[in-house]
Amino acid sequence: MDDVSDRIDPARAWVAAAITALTALVVGSFAFPRRVHDGFLWRYFWGPVVADGTGSTCAQRIGGETRLLDSAVECQQATGIVAEPGYTTVSTLSYAVVLVFSLVGVVFLLRRLDIGRERGFFFALFPFMLFGGALRTVEDASVAMLRTTGEPAISFPLSGLFISPLIYFTVFFVTLAALLVSVAAARRGLVPRYEYPLAAIGTLAFATTIGYLGWLSVTTDVLGFHPAVAFITLVGATLVAGLAWIGTERFVPAVNVGTGYMGVLVVWGHTVDGIANVLSLDWASELGIPSYTPKHVVNSAIIEITGALQPRSISEAIGTAWPFLFVKIGAALFVVWVFNDEIFEESPRYSMLLLVAILAVGLGPGTRDFLRATFGI
Repeated sequence: MDDVSDRIDPARAWVAAAITALTALVVGSFAFPRRVHDGFLWRYFWGPVVADGTGSTCAQRIGGETRLLDSAVECQQATGIVAEPGYTTVSTLSYAVVLVFSLVGVVFLLRRLDIGRERGFFFALFPFMLFGGALRTVEDASVAMLRTTGEPAISFPLSGLFISPLIYFTVFFVTLAALLVSVAAARRGLVPRYEYPLAAIGTLAFATTIGYLGWLSVTTDVLGFHPAVAFITLVGATLVAGLAWIGTERFVPAVNVGTGYMGVLVVWGHTVDGIANVLSLDWASELGIPSYTPKHVVNSAIIEITGALQPRSISEAIGTAWPFLFVKIGAALFVVWVFNDEIFEESPRYSMLLLVAILAVGLGPGTRDFLRATFGI
C-alpha cells in the first residue's frame, strides 16, 4: 500500500477527482434530467439563484420548464419542484464539502507557487472577503430596483454571477487572478512582496463596489442611507474583538498563541455577521430599515428555538435573534483556540487557507447583511 500511495501524485489525484465529479453531474443531467438536473442541481442550487436573481418569491420547475411565482400562496400551491431564495440543508452541506475540496486544490496551487505560509497572505486576502459581501449587495440592490422600477441595475442571468453559489466562484477567480498578477509582479522585482499589490487590488475592488452602491443611493430613490447600522455594527464588532483579545491575553493567553492578530480578525468578522443579523432581524423598525427574514439554516433554527423557549414579553422587548451573536462569538473564539502552533507547523498552507475560509464564511455574509441594512435594501 505504501508503494502505491507513493506513486500517486496528490495534485493529479485532486484534478482527477474534480473532473470525475463534474463529468458525473454533466452525464447524469443528460441521462437523468428529471432526477439529477431538476431534482438536485436545479432544486438546491440553480433554482434558488433564479428566484433570487429575478426577484421572485419562488421558482417552479415542472415538465422541464421554469416558472416564476410572485406570491407565497402560489408557491405553496405549486406542484413539481419549487425553489425559494436562500439556503437549504442540502445546499449548505454541499457548499461545505465543495469548500473543503477547493481548499485542498488551492493548497496544491500555493505549493507550486511556493507561497501561502506567511501571515501577510491572510491579511492580504481580507479585502476580498469584504468585496465578496459588497458584490452580493450589488445584486440585492439590482433586485430592489427591479421590484420598484421594473428595471434591474444588472439583468439576469448576468446577475446570477453575484448570487450564491456562483458568487463564490466569481470572487474566487477574481482573487486568483489578483494573486497570480501579484506573484508575477513580485518575482519580476516590481514590488518587494506579493502581499502588497494583492491587498491593494482587493481594496480597490471593495472600494469600487461600495462606490457603486453609494452612487445608486444618490441617483435613485430605491436605496437609502442609514449610517447608524454601519456604525453600530463596525464599532460593536471592534469592541467585542478588542475585549476578546484583552480577556484571552490576560486570562487564557494560550488561545491566541497560534493565530495572534489573525485571531482578532476572525472574531471581528464573525461578530460583524452576528450584530448585522440581530439589527436586521430584531431592530429593523427602530432603525428605520426594511424588515428581513433569516436565510441561513442555523440562524433560522436559533430564532425558532429562542422563540419557543423565551417568554413572549422578553421576545417582544429584545427579539429572538440575539443568541446568534453569542454563538458566532463563541464559535470564533473556539476556532482561534483550536488553531495552535502545532496545526500551523504541520500544515502551514492548509491551516492558513482554512483560517481564511473560516473568516470568509462569517465576514462575507456579515458584510452583505450590514450593507443591505445601511443602504436600506
